[in-house]
Amino acid sequence: MAILSSQEMFFTAYEPKQSNRFIFYIDGMPAYLVKQADRPKYTNEVVTLDHINVKRKVKGKSDWSDISVTLYDPVTPSGAQAVMEWVRLSHESVTGRDGYSDFYKKDIRFNTLGPVGDVVEEWICKGAFVNNADFGAGDWSSSEPMQINLTISMDYAILNY
Repeated sequence: MAILSSQEMFFTAYEPKQSNRFIFYIDGMPAYLVKQADRPKYTNEVVTLDHINVKRKVKGKSDWSDISVTLYDPVTPSGAQAVMEWVRLSHESVTGRDGYSDFYKKDIRFNTLGPVGDVVEEWICKGAFVNNADFGAGDWSSSEPMQINLTISMDYAILNY
């Protein structure tokens, strides 16, 4: 017969993290432009080793997946201009010149906030750069604010706390 511990028998207070309590920092871009941002995603490749009648699986290469970020695009400061300044560090459309990774790769931070505004979780995404930028569309029938959708690739992420 199992014996219950006091932690299982009595109420334990906890505060869940909420998806609307976050700040996403990108160098050169005001944090209040960020409407939505993914937290980092991690995947391991599976390597299958065949031996006679059995298969054994081991971890292969690790991959930090791309993250999606949605920005508001106000008149000033222009979200599109802030994104294009980052994009121009990797590729200049007018001249066709590409930049060194040291120029366009940035460290970005995703901070999850507690109920009183304290930082309870911090992700640092290392070597992040714009993989895809969708500047949205105009629509005569809508009064919704314009938004920019970014896909950001990164080398790896660190969970500080």
